[in-house]
Amino acid sequence: MANIASAQKRIRQTERRTARNKARRSRVHSFVRKVEEAISGGDHANAVAAFVAAQPELQRAVTKGVLKANTVSRKLSRLSARVKALAA
Repeated sequence: MANIASAQKRIRQTERRTARNKARRSRVHSFVRKVEEAISGGDHANAVAAFVAAQPELQRAVTKGVLKANTVSRKLSRLSARVKALAA
């Protein structure tokens, strides 16, 4: 356990930040899972709606520093390709 006040404060800040980031990451996973379930179900309209809802959530994870920009770009690209393949 830290003895210095500033170190104790940093521990408290880290715990809060970790909880916040974990919640954000969980939320992103939920949105991506909804898209993937719609894709596996073969429902194009539902998949498009879920994908449109997931995009801003993934971008928000980038701006908040939870995920890296290239990671989100790759995920969106792959999901988009799979959703488009349903229409064909």
